[in-house]
Amino acid sequence: MVVGQTAVVVDELRTAFWVAAFMSALCPDYERTMTAGDRALEGCCAGSMNNSHKSPPRSLRRPARYGPSAVTALAVLGLTLASCGEKGTSTRDEGNGNATASADTKVLWLGDSIAGAEAPALGAALKASGAEFNDSSSDGGGTIVDSGEKITQMISDDTWKQLGKDIKSFGPTVIAYQVTTYDWGSQDQQRAAYEKVVDTAKDAGAKMVFVSPPPIKIDGFYRQHEAQMRTAPKAAAEVAGKSGGTAAFLDASQVWGTDASAAKAQRAADGIHNCQQGAAAFAKWFTDKLGKQENFTPASVDSWAQESWTGDERYSKLGCAA
Repeated sequence: MVVGQTAVVVDELRTAFWVAAFMSALCPDYERTMTAGDRALEGCCAGSMNNSHKSPPRSLRRPARYGPSAVTALAVLGLTLASCGEKGTSTRDEGNGNATASADTKVLWLGDSIAGAEAPALGAALKASGAEFNDSSSDGGGTIVDSGEKITQMISDDTWKQLGKDIKSFGPTVIAYQVTTYDWGSQDQQRAAYEKVVDTAKDAGAKMVFVSPPPIKIDGFYRQHEAQMRTAPKAAAEVAGKSGGTAAFLDASQVWGTDASAAKAQRAADGIHNCQQGAAAFAKWFTDKLGKQENFTPASVDSWAQESWTGDERYSKLGCAA
């Protein structure tokens, strides 16, 4: 009995350790606010880990089948994330978590399956803030760039057709495109596609927002296109910078960092997608950025972090904790 109880305590300490590591990376002030007891707890937990758990990349890629569930972890993260917001800028009622949001903000979300794994939390965060959200990301596709290869010709053609339908049916005020792992081709081809989507958004009366992708594990499939995948965000940033204010570029390395194997990247077991905690971190960051752009105050994290989106089937398919 004592051994079993000790195992549970160690598992809980291990989860607390990763929460602390996650928050230290996401919130600069978190490290400075830790008490001596917190640091002792972190040291104790770190000492209890075996060699594989001393390596953040390995342990985070492995689905957690023990200790507190993802929902419990998100409850902790929600409370801590809420304390990481900028002070003195919020107009929400802190007593009930309500937000002063623009009911006219309608976000159309585009991208590949990586964007799809971020979408459940992003939709929850935006809807809690009073905005509308339509996830039009595509598993195994989503690119708007035609590199001349057959696969990107087919994918980009489908993406452009779907975008036209979404604009007519949804009427977005913001079209947000996360650069995909299929945005291959030369920089000229990338720029041409990004300029086209900026013009498309402008014609639809919407603001265009480009988002850089998270760092991912480069496997055999992506290896030959790695260089092109690296130039795509730069091309998107360049196009946004020359758009005269009709487009914006958001650098998501503020959330994920630049190393796919690092703890901050929060990749799932496949090294490419994210689990619920990563989705929540991204959703908070993006909603804060968009709130400043669209002049609305994001809802507090604890008002949406523990909602039904955490049980989305894509997370179980990725081997994420329930």
